[in-house]
Amino acid sequence: MLHLLKLEMKKFNLGWYVKGAIIANIVLTTIMCLVIYIAQSEGDLLISTYEDVNILIGASVRATFIVFASVLIAKLVIEEYKNRTILIMFTYPVSRKKLIASKLVLIAVLTLIAMMLTNIVVVGLFSIINSYFPIVPFTITTNQFIGEVINIVPFAIASTGISLIPLYFGMRNHSVPATIGSSLLVVAIACSYNPEISLVSFIPLQLGLAVVGVIIAYLGIRNIENEDAV
Repeated sequence: MLHLLKLEMKKFNLGWYVKGAIIANIVLTTIMCLVIYIAQSEGDLLISTYEDVNILIGASVRATFIVFASVLIAKLVIEEYKNRTILIMFTYPVSRKKLIASKLVLIAVLTLIAMMLTNIVVVGLFSIINSYFPIVPFTITTNQFIGEVINIVPFAIASTGISLIPLYFGMRNHSVPATIGSSLLVVAIACSYNPEISLVSFIPLQLGLAVVGVIIAYLGIRNIENEDAV
């Protein structure tokens, strides 16, 4: 499996993903600072605690990388079927299940790492910026930051599972637009943020959707040995 993962990384040259993730860090930090500052100034969004900041940043980060994951699914899986290049891979003396599973594992690992690192970076940068140019009427302590790092782990894991849901829509007709488009629908549900009812911080829902994503991934490879590639 490890060898297959290395081959997939070389084959698709995932440098664009790293560059995209770096740009996402910068853009998300800028947007979060502006949105929270404007919302605080106009009173449209109540940000009264450090937890409110974490939830808003976490929702934005997870939404971003669920969409990123759908792009990976489209490039690594759906396009392979659509362009029939998957047929070449299926001639290799390797189980089809392992081939597809390696792609999904790679997508999941990249998504998990990107979500966690981006969340930490954005929260950290926001804390630094807030210390020099007050955006919210409270400071973020080191203990609170460490607590946030620990807190993002279960949500990042759950969101990684959720990010696999677009695979179902993409595989139906081997459609790239359906894969990416469905991720926006998933984001609208899983990353919904409202000060009164916030689905993005409701861990039972997040874990439930993650289970759905894992089941979809499992069903996608369960009978692949006996299915046609087109």
